[in-house]
Amino acid sequence: MHTTLNTLRVPTPNIPELNALAVRGLVSMFNEEKQLFCHRLVRTEHGLVQHGISPRYTIMTLLGLREFERMGGHSPFDANDLYDSFARDIGWIEGAGDLGLTIWLTAMFAPDRLTEFFRRVDLDTALIRYADARHSRTTELAWFLTGLAHAGMTSPQIATELTDLAVETYHRLKENQGEHGFLGHMCRAKSWAGFLRGRIGSFADQIYPIYAMAKFAVAFRIEEPLAAAVECATAICKAQGEMGQWWWLYDSQEGRTSSRYPVYSVHQHGMAPMGLFALEEATGKSFHDHVYRGLWWVYGSNELDADMRELDHSVVWRCIRPKSKQTKYWDTALSLVRAPKENSSVGPLEVLFEDRPYELGWLLYAFAKLCRTESES
Repeated sequence: MHTTLNTLRVPTPNIPELNALAVRGLVSMFNEEKQLFCHRLVRTEHGLVQHGISPRYTIMTLLGLREFERMGGHSPFDANDLYDSFARDIGWIEGAGDLGLTIWLTAMFAPDRLTEFFRRVDLDTALIRYADARHSRTTELAWFLTGLAHAGMTSPQIATELTDLAVETYHRLKENQGEHGFLGHMCRAKSWAGFLRGRIGSFADQIYPIYAMAKFAVAFRIEEPLAAAVECATAICKAQGEMGQWWWLYDSQEGRTSSRYPVYSVHQHGMAPMGLFALEEATGKSFHDHVYRGLWWVYGSNELDADMRELDHSVVWRCIRPKSKQTKYWDTALSLVRAPKENSSVGPLEVLFEDRPYELGWLLYAFAKLCRTESES
């Protein structure tokens, strides 16, 4: 039985059109020489300029392209060739989070290579070997758990082999969740950084665990993680802004928004839909209204009445943020030591005119399936 959190149905934008924008936009973010996607694309007086390259963003982008193609979409990239090229080098992996993303990618592109890959990376020691896992950093644990879940979905044998490691990862992740549903950034008991910073979690620290716990529950047929995921989803939906904003920082101890800005477009069009749709599939509980209210923010129902899409260049500008960097940094810093005023002013706002490939990748990953559903209806 499906239930909604609101009585008014929020209309759905043109999703195929949005997916098409994302696919076109990724062309200008691809580094032909390195066969990787860039770190960011910045608007300058000379046009859009690439900065750096990113293996992590390449994974996220390939996941989106894979899902888009799997649902019948056509892209200018040969995702299989890009995967084969990318998979040759794993020397860039520096933590359990990176490892989890790579497992996730392998499960989606080459599930028959998983067992060999596990031997190459000494999977069983990952939670001990990598600092992000030892400190129980929330987003990185969520990526690792997601990788294990997607690997477990590829075969019953792999699921059996990964069960103990997946359960241990879930327990570490769950320890970062406060009684109000929000997750902190990392374990507070394992380092001074954790003690000072651990209770404040970003939006990523909420939505990646929601996705991870939903997939973990399905892959290993364990019900408990769904309750934790629903608690977190309910908390972020309750905190969602009047214009559909998914806020930036959350206090896992006090159960409140800790810092509102910047509001990132990727949270609105990619990460929130990805996590909440996965939870819908696992539980039957609908988050439709919250997802699409957040998406309309990108289309201009936001603080600046600004369409965050740049149709001429097929990008979605990164965020709306305080114009004053001092305001942004002080607001974030003070959120660690005092309770914020829910509607306190952050001063004038501005659009940050850059885009990153993973943002369009997550958009495709979240909405590719919906395109097929709409075309079949």
